[in-house]
Amino acid sequence: MGVSRLDVLYRRLLLTKLFIQGWGKPEDLKRIFEFRKIIGDREKCKHLVPKDYPVYIDKVEDESDCKIHNGHFISPLEEIVPGVLPTESVKARFQFIVPKKWKKHHPVCIHLAGTGDHFFWRRRTLMARPMIKEAGMASLLLENPYYGYRKPKDQLRSSLKNVSDLFVMGAALILESAVLLHWLEREGYWPLGMTGISMGGHMASLAVTNWPKPIPLVPCLSWTTASSVFTTGVLSKAVNWRQLEKQYAMHTVYEEEIIRMLEYCGTDSFRMGQDFVKFSPGSFDLELSHELLGLDQQERQHMGLRSSSLRLRAGGGGNETDSGKGSELSGGSAHEQLDHMLSAVSSSGPHIDMLHAKSIARAAAGRVGARGGMGQRDSLQRQSLFFMKGVMDECTHIANFSVPVDPSLIIIVLAKEDAYIPRTGVRSLQEIWPDCEVRYLNGGHISAYLFKQGLFRRAIYDAYDRFLQKYSSL
Repeated sequence: MGVSRLDVLYRRLLLTKLFIQGWGKPEDLKRIFEFRKIIGDREKCKHLVPKDYPVYIDKVEDESDCKIHNGHFISPLEEIVPGVLPTESVKARFQFIVPKKWKKHHPVCIHLAGTGDHFFWRRRTLMARPMIKEAGMASLLLENPYYGYRKPKDQLRSSLKNVSDLFVMGAALILESAVLLHWLEREGYWPLGMTGISMGGHMASLAVTNWPKPIPLVPCLSWTTASSVFTTGVLSKAVNWRQLEKQYAMHTVYEEEIIRMLEYCGTDSFRMGQDFVKFSPGSFDLELSHELLGLDQQERQHMGLRSSSLRLRAGGGGNETDSGKGSELSGGSAHEQLDHMLSAVSSSGPHIDMLHAKSIARAAAGRVGARGGMGQRDSLQRQSLFFMKGVMDECTHIANFSVPVDPSLIIIVLAKEDAYIPRTGVRSLQEIWPDCEVRYLNGGHISAYLFKQGLFRRAIYDAYDRFLQKYSSL
C-alpha cells in the first residue's frame, strides 16, 4: 500500500520545526526513563493516583442540548516527578460535556487531543456534540500539557521544544486520565472509555494500559510507537535534526549514560530496513511513487550497509531470541550495546557501522578534512536518527507497557495510506494486544481526519456495546 499524496503535500505546507532546542536536559530524560519503568507496570503504579484525588469544577455553561462543565486539577506528575512539567502545564484543564437527557446508562468517553488540537473547540464540535445527538453519550475533553492554556509562553504553536517534552506529556496524560476516571466513577458515571485521534489515540492507549479495570478504547490513526512518526513518517522532515546532531555530538551523556537506560529492544527496535535508510535525515526528499519505500543497490553501497546479527537476552534466561518479548540488551560497553541495537532486525538484517564518539566530536568541531568530514557527518546523522528511535521506543512503544485488562474492548481505526503513522517495520497491535480489533479506512491521515469522524464515532459506540454485553452486571 502506498502513502497518501495529500498527507505529503499537507506536511509541506507546515514550515515550523519540532524539537528546536534538542533532546532536552539529560537529567530530565533520565528521570522520565526511570519513571517509565514504574508507569509501564500497572501493578507498580496502581496506588500512584488516589481514588479521591481532588477535581474542581470552575464554571457550568447551559447549552440547548447539554451542559458544559469547565474544571481543573493539579497534574499528579508534578508531585511524583517534581519540576519536570513546565509551570504553565501543572494545572490540568478539562471540559465535561453532559447531555441533558440520557438515553441509556450514563456513558462517558474521555477524548485526548491530537497534534495541534489546542483548547477544546475542535473535539467539542467534531466529536462531543455529535455523540450527544447520536448516542446520548457524554464526553470529557482533557487539554494536553504544552497545549492551549497549558502551553509554555516561549513555545511556538504546537512545536514542542525538546524531544523530552513528548515523554513528559505522555507521563502526565497517563496519570491525569486516571484522575478523571476515578472522578467519573465517584460521580456515578458508567460505562467509561477513552479515545483520541493521531497522537491523542496513542496517548489514550498508554493511559488505558494503566487502568486496572476493563475499559473500551478506540485509538484512531495511531499505532504501536511514536518512533516511526519521527524517523520515517512525513513529520520526520519537521524535526530539527541539525540541533539534535549537534547536542548528541557535544554531550557524551547521551551515548554513555542514557543509552544504557533503554530497555525496549524488540524485533522492531532500531530497525534498519530499506525504508528506514531511505528516510534518514540526509535524504528527506519524499518520492510520491511506489518506489517510496525502496532502496536500490547503489544507495545501499553508498550508505555503507553491512550484515550483522544481534544477540538479545530474554528476560527469563540467556537464550538468544529475536522475538522482542521481555528482551533486553546483552552486556558490554555503551558502544557495543548501541552497535547491537542498531542491528536489531534479524540474524541477517543490515545495519550501519558506528564511529567512535571521539571521532564524532572531532567532526562536530570541524577538525577533519573536507572529504572525511562528509563521512563523519553522515554517521552523526544516522546515530542521531537511531538514538531518536531508541528513546521514542523506550517511552512510547506499547510493548513497554502493561497489556490492557481486556483487549477485546479495543477497536483501532487506521488509514490504509497513512504517511504520518508508518506501520512498516514495527510490531502490530494485534500481536501485542491479542483479541483487539483493527478497522481500516481508505485514504491517508489527513483525509481520514477530515472526512471519517463519523466512522470514529461508530467504532466508539461499538466498543461500548461490546463492553455492555460482557460486563453489564458490573
